[in-house]
Amino acid sequence: MQLQDILYSQGFGTRRVCAGLIQQGWVSVREASSPNAEYVLCTEAAADFEPEGLQLRVQGVDWPFQAKAYVLLHKPVGTECSQKPSTYPSIYTLLPPPLRQRPTKSAVQGVQAVGRLDQDTTGMLLLSDDGQFIHRLSSPKKHVPKVYQVTTKHPVDEVQVSKLLAGVVLDDDPKPVRAANCAIVDSHRLDMTLTEGKYHQVKRMIAAVGNRVEGLHRSRIGGMDLPADLEPGQWRWLDASDLALLNSNA
Repeated sequence: MQLQDILYSQGFGTRRVCAGLIQQGWVSVREASSPNAEYVLCTEAAADFEPEGLQLRVQGVDWPFQAKAYVLLHKPVGTECSQKPSTYPSIYTLLPPPLRQRPTKSAVQGVQAVGRLDQDTTGMLLLSDDGQFIHRLSSPKKHVPKVYQVTTKHPVDEVQVSKLLAGVVLDDDPKPVRAANCAIVDSHRLDMTLTEGKYHQVKRMIAAVGNRVEGLHRSRIGGMDLPADLEPGQWRWLDASDLALLNSNA
């Protein structure tokens, strides 16, 4: 695969822009066959490389080749999961330009969020340009468990937990929705597991049992927990072991 096409596939701009970056000496490569070798400058846009395992250094930034992008973001409070936010900054501004510019077959370029979190909700947010991956982890029919840490306005008790586990009726659907699991952490906190993804579901379920959500944080998706060392606003690539944990419940 030509180097200019590799850069294009990773979101570094049009093919012309990518060719220019290479010809101007801004791109170095390290091949998978030489993992301990130094990066080698390449100024030939049409030079052929095996993309799998290729390490790129573009304008001083190291970038591993990813045939598909799988990303974990620790969503901070006060951000919207929208390309065109209305009030708060978009979560996409927290990602580097190549992730936002990766070419896709759809009308929208770059990685897309796997479901959405409200502007005041924090925690695990997955993003990808793999449509099958997005569908598998966001579709209610797949029953992927998602764990939320809920802070409530009023004290929580076993009666509320029992109702959440048994199922509550929301105002837009006569069919009851229930928590797959629910446990009291302390007087004003619950850990709640859902396998669906209805609009404002946690907040509406808590309201249905006579309480109110004051804080909401998603701590787990499938079999994967939010890493303790990933600070709000930070992102990282998902590796093979992460994907295995996510898919173990998908």
